[in-house]
Amino acid sequence: MTEPLWTLDAAAAAMGGRVVADDAAPRALSGISIDTRTLKVGDLFFAIKGEARDGHDFVRDALARGAGAAVVAEERAADLTEAGPLIAVPAGDEDGVLAAMRGLAVAARARTDARVLAVTGSVGKTGTKEALRHVLAAQGATHASVASYNNHWGVPLTLSRMPASSAFGVFEVGMNHAGEIAPLTRLVRPEIAIVTTVEPVHIEHFRSLSGIADAKGEIFSGLEIGGVAIINRDNPNFERLKAHALASRAGRVVSFGEHREADVRAERIVMRHDLSIVDVRAMGLPVTYQLGTPGRHTALNSLAVIAAVQALGADLALAALSLAQLRPPAGRGARHVLRVAEGEALLVDESYNANPASVRAALSTLAGVETAGRRIAVLGDMMELGTEAPRLHRDLAQAVEEHGIDLVFTAGPLMQELFEALPATRRAVARAGSAELVEPVVDALRPGDAVMVKGSNSTRMGRIVEALKARYGGDADQDLAVGRSG
Repeated sequence: MTEPLWTLDAAAAAMGGRVVADDAAPRALSGISIDTRTLKVGDLFFAIKGEARDGHDFVRDALARGAGAAVVAEERAADLTEAGPLIAVPAGDEDGVLAAMRGLAVAARARTDARVLAVTGSVGKTGTKEALRHVLAAQGATHASVASYNNHWGVPLTLSRMPASSAFGVFEVGMNHAGEIAPLTRLVRPEIAIVTTVEPVHIEHFRSLSGIADAKGEIFSGLEIGGVAIINRDNPNFERLKAHALASRAGRVVSFGEHREADVRAERIVMRHDLSIVDVRAMGLPVTYQLGTPGRHTALNSLAVIAAVQALGADLALAALSLAQLRPPAGRGARHVLRVAEGEALLVDESYNANPASVRAALSTLAGVETAGRRIAVLGDMMELGTEAPRLHRDLAQAVEEHGIDLVFTAGPLMQELFEALPATRRAVARAGSAELVEPVVDALRPGDAVMVKGSNSTRMGRIVEALKARYGGDADQDLAVGRSG
């Protein structure tokens, strides 16, 4: 019989809550939920207060859908008692239910013997987290963040879902402002902490790139005694990040990159349209592997994965073999073959998010696609770039030219800056938003084309991806093979 994730009594004790139920018998709780739309039977539902809605308004629905119990504020418990089993928690100075989830997260971390890793960075943290999940899952039961659950509720939610029997735990930790990572990494208490890179992301909230580096460096403050800090040696802020690591409880610092002094150094990266081949010297040990996700940026981030596996003392050869089966997740480079007229086109879905570094990386990857048709970029605004936003959008014109992108569609007033900076031969259509761009992009596609869609979350560029798949179908994990390289 499968052990429950939590029992009602154990969860209540961890949160300092009071069980309100028809009987005193412990109830098995199989999962954790904060959303009735994805709730499963047996889940413990947390009635968290969001910016727009209060989770307490959904407690009755959650219990009616089969939730094992609901965590509610003490002052709301009397009104909800008849709905089903509850755990009532003190209100406190903030959202008491969210504070209770953090308490459950602390208990989850304390009860496991898992090897725990944390990943942050301006670019590549989700892809690196997914790569770690993939390679470690071949070596033991691995628990990892879902999607990009990396903020003040996503990290405690992920921790509270962690089975006690996990062999590995991989957590993504993000931030928009200084001071946000420190409390999250202290919840996770990683023995390995990775910073993929530092780039001008969320720059409107910081005075400089150094400020972003300092905020990312907070991840080392939660390291367990003797833990390992893994840092990108190629990034100009390496020394600043290293100083943060050395000021923490880290036992050592491991660097990765192409820099001649990197501990895990890429000696050769061979780029193909559908994969990469990487020759690495990892702490003096030669390692060669195929990487199933294309793109130079993913190849470089895979070095951090190799560094982490080596630091864990896990099977490096098995990890290298596993990387060949790695595939990009939805919204972050997932590929779909579209059936257009009598031929095929390739859709590269990069729609989850965007910043100057990731857009350049996506354009580079698009340039490497083998296609007999056109290379088309569909780009939405990059947000949180502050007063430099117009210039940072215009500056992408150079990357478009360097990578030989044939046509560019843009959505939003900031990407209009890029559109106007491009030569007329590369301009397709510019619109105020992604909704207005759907029809022009869908109608423009021809057999042999390769189209890449990317933009910040708030621009909702994913609707263009869905429209293309709806019109032309979309088989994932296939590649276009119609003959032109560049």
